[in-house]
Amino acid sequence: MSSFFGIFKNLGYGIKRDETTAMKQIVFTDLDGTLLDPQTYSYEKSLPALNQLKEHGIPVIFCSAKTRAEQEIYRRELGLSHPFIAENGGAVFIPRHYLPFAFDYHKSVDDLLVIELAIPYHRVRKLLSKIREKHSFTFRGFGDMSASEIAEITGLEIEFAKLAKQREYGEPVKFTPSGKKDISNFVTELGRVGLNWTYGGQLYHVTGGSDKGKAVKILIGLYRKMWGEVRTVGLGNSLNDLAMLAQVDIPILVQTADGGWEDMDLPRLYKVRGIGPEGWSNAVTQLLSEPDN
Repeated sequence: MSSFFGIFKNLGYGIKRDETTAMKQIVFTDLDGTLLDPQTYSYEKSLPALNQLKEHGIPVIFCSAKTRAEQEIYRRELGLSHPFIAENGGAVFIPRHYLPFAFDYHKSVDDLLVIELAIPYHRVRKLLSKIREKHSFTFRGFGDMSASEIAEITGLEIEFAKLAKQREYGEPVKFTPSGKKDISNFVTELGRVGLNWTYGGQLYHVTGGSDKGKAVKILIGLYRKMWGEVRTVGLGNSLNDLAMLAQVDIPILVQTADGGWEDMDLPRLYKVRGIGPEGWSNAVTQLLSEPDN
């Protein structure tokens, strides 16, 4: 495997040390199975590397399927105060006064300014209901489930399962097909009514009008307006992260729970050894040890 420094040089970075030293960096990261353990949802193994990023003043931007309510718990526990992306790009949340200039946003929630990219949750639920009634598909969304059921499916603790139900944009769906044709018909119908989907584990994550990539692109633009040229890194573990990884300079894939890597057709993709937070930490450690940091 080539080093990150080698990738930077191929991108035109690392030519002059004074330029690369001055260049700001941003890290976008998935949570489940990446920064968080795929089984326990623990961030313990990520902490040393995360603290290194904080010491270097490098923003760590959550870009996850998790809700705002879930992510705010992790942000508070980890001492992070940067923007974040919730529900697979459903919205970008930016702390008030974080940026030194005015920008367009749709609403404010507590001390967060919100750029909404997806249709509201209730509209997603309504469209899913129409699909189910018309085609007799068998599926249930988080809105149909109790917190206990969500905890059983996902392995989340019950309190986090309750936070996972506090949805604003997208609906995780447990679909029970009788065959591949049912799955194909289901995703075709989603597209016909204007819904997007990604698949992760046992769940289809259904949203309308956005994805992680669009949200990441917006944030990169805002950081460039604030800092000038920036170098962006993305870390993920599944196809759900492809849109995010496609937008960054350095896309990094950690190993999944079975010890393999998700199959992705993406130029410059760096596959790092280590499952979940172990791989995440390995990647960050190498990033920070390169000669141009």
